[in-house]
Amino acid sequence: FQKVLGVIIGKTDVRSFPDRKNVEINRFTFGFTIRDSPDFFINVTAWGTEAYINGLADSFSIGDCVTIESPLVSTKDPEKGDRFCPTTPSLYRLLVTETHSQVCLCADGDASDWLLPLLHLPVKDSRDFYSLGDVVANGQKLEGSVINILAALKQVGDVKQFVTSDGRRGQRLEVKLFDDSVSSFPLISWDREPIQLLQGLLPRETGRLESISDVYTVSQLKEKAKEHPQPFFGLTYSFISRLDLDSSVSKVIKTRCGRCRLLVTEDLQTCSNQLCPARDQPLSASTGFDLLVDFTDHTGTLQACSLRGPVAEQTLGCTTEEFTRLTDDQRTALKWRFLLERCKIHVKIVPCARTKSGIRALVLGCLLADPGEVKQHMAQLLQGP
Repeated sequence: FQKVLGVIIGKTDVRSFPDRKNVEINRFTFGFTIRDSPDFFINVTAWGTEAYINGLADSFSIGDCVTIESPLVSTKDPEKGDRFCPTTPSLYRLLVTETHSQVCLCADGDASDWLLPLLHLPVKDSRDFYSLGDVVANGQKLEGSVINILAALKQVGDVKQFVTSDGRRGQRLEVKLFDDSVSSFPLISWDREPIQLLQGLLPRETGRLESISDVYTVSQLKEKAKEHPQPFFGLTYSFISRLDLDSSVSKVIKTRCGRCRLLVTEDLQTCSNQLCPARDQPLSASTGFDLLVDFTDHTGTLQACSLRGPVAEQTLGCTTEEFTRLTDDQRTALKWRFLLERCKIHVKIVPCARTKSGIRALVLGCLLADPGEVKQHMAQLLQGP
């Protein structure tokens, strides 16, 4: 097994255990779950010295895209350690060791584009869950069981720090869930990464366009990305300072593999990406708007923001087929409808060390801004907290 590429969808804290051969020496370990397609994900366990494991655990987080080189493949043992790991569709798990393996952040921006959406896909069948009412009614029978819950987030508490009796530091976060059967139900998280993930969620919000209300300047988006390790959503009132609609059609409308999102030509029989989950299958490609746009306000410029697919069609007011029928003059006129105009832009910001700005931005919605609305929000931003 040479290489695995995927997005981290789960991760535990580092733990230590006495070595079986020498109880005076501790072995260190942590686990994570990696996903590379809607249907497949696998658990990974890392073992090694304290310095190696702590350094490896600090090098990536949930939501990062990573490449694992030379992992060892092992059959899962549901009676041992695997009973405490997330259920996966594979009969195997991967082992990462200091002497054999390497884990590094993915440097391929195109790979990240098709991997990151996998972070938000459920890992369980939508019918395979307990309601909160079921848990309340059958709590004693379920004690010690691992179950799935489908519920909404009602409230996020504060992180509590503590020290165990043997001197180890820990943390806990309690959130409140609700569904149509129970109005408030506590859920406690103990591991650092899930706690950070829960802290980034919005209670009673779904993540839709219309639910994004936090307004930022460009510089504030950049600063929050530096301080905030998880993806977040925001609204900015900025000018479109780059919109290359009058380039060749091939630079505006692109074809990508339907599985790995690599740029392809439609005459290919199979995807040329050796890491594509469907590389041995007939090519299934999708064609659509695929633009990189810049946004600018009085605080700076956010470069190379992805404007793609249906969002681009809604923004421009035309389909890809209609765009290809436009004359050069019509494309230039469409460009100047938006270029250097103040727009109301909903974005998803993903911290990314590989880009010059330190972030990657995905446009979730863009339309010409109402002047009165801009004046109101810009006044609030200039006044500060």
